[in-house]
Amino acid sequence: MTIDEVRGLGEAIRHEIGKAVVGQEATVDLLLTALLARGHILLEGPPGTAKTLLAQCFAQAVGLDYGRIQFTPDLMPSDIIGANLFNFQTSSFSLTRGAIFTDLLLADEINRTPPKTQAALLEAMQERQVTIDGETHSLGDHFLVVATQNPIEQQGVYPLPEAQLDRFLFKHLVDYPIAEEERRIVASHGARPQAMEPQSWGVRAVASPAQLTQAIQSVGAIALVDEVVDYITALIRGTRQVPDLQSGASPRAGAMLAGAARARAALEGRDFVIPDDVKALAPAVLRHRVLLSPTAEINGRRVEDVVLAIIDEIEAPR
Repeated sequence: MTIDEVRGLGEAIRHEIGKAVVGQEATVDLLLTALLARGHILLEGPPGTAKTLLAQCFAQAVGLDYGRIQFTPDLMPSDIIGANLFNFQTSSFSLTRGAIFTDLLLADEINRTPPKTQAALLEAMQERQVTIDGETHSLGDHFLVVATQNPIEQQGVYPLPEAQLDRFLFKHLVDYPIAEEERRIVASHGARPQAMEPQSWGVRAVASPAQLTQAIQSVGAIALVDEVVDYITALIRGTRQVPDLQSGASPRAGAMLAGAARARAALEGRDFVIPDDVKALAPAVLRHRVLLSPTAEINGRRVEDVVLAIIDEIEAPR
């Protein structure tokens, strides 16, 4: 697949999602980038901002099977990955697959469940496979987790541990729509309050698994020159050198940022990465991988502000 075809595929997917979802262009772009970079995405925002509808429409547009898990305090790991259950009729064990056996998994309100259950996703997100009673089961090449969580200030939530957060390529903050977008939402969705399925909005599949595989392969051929590699490295190391951060990003963050920048370049129709690709994606890649120092917290500093300051301070190559 050529780079122009990758760009055209991205535009077609955006068009289909736009039939049902008003606004959210930045979120859609990150979803596309995560898919082509073979990463996962965490969406944080208040209820009612179309996170679930967006995931449904995205799965429909890219031709992937869709599954959803509503995370609750009493959810068990076996509810996610499945278990081998004894069949008394055949006197043997048989695998009952959990909801994780799908292509695009919406992990809704992932911070509503305890860490033990959250950890059931770790192997799946990293290796695209799960192990049940010692036997490994593949989840497929296009397995993608779209997780949502409520802001951590809300009651009844369990903060995701660092090891879990590091599995997400992006953490994106979903805000309320602007006034004009909200008016369009009221006008269109208010007239069809029950029409929540993507098909009812005319969203159709414009990609196949084979096309997605070809697009991902095309992303791997995107050029990443030494100057951009040095820039990414400087950004990652910069997060470890500011007093406002207790811990900075790991080398894995740099590798994931490079892969995401390649995917963004392809979606923009370029066969090479430019510094603007890195700048655009760095906040979503870094905001969940750094930790504020106690002094910075006392002083009311925000992770978002510190990350943006680091990006502004480090000179990009020309």
